[in-house]
Amino acid sequence: MKKEGEIMEKVRIDTDFIKLDQFLKYAGITSTGGESKNIISDGLVKVNGQAELARGKKLRKGDTVEIMRKIYEIV
Repeated sequence: MKKEGEIMEKVRIDTDFIKLDQFLKYAGITSTGGESKNIISDGLVKVNGQAELARGKKLRKGDTVEIMRKIYEIV
């Protein structure tokens, strides 16, 4: 659910799922796997509104990822 001041961006995937750490790189949020691992383990990423600490979390179409007041929807 979009909140005031947040930006929604749609990110298209061509597979059944993508892992959270891979998604962060694919969407251009991070530039390395290590950077993805760090921000996930620091609790800075929410999946479908819940803090997510598992970098291998499988994301599917319709899921949302929130980081730094920006929301990405997987389509």
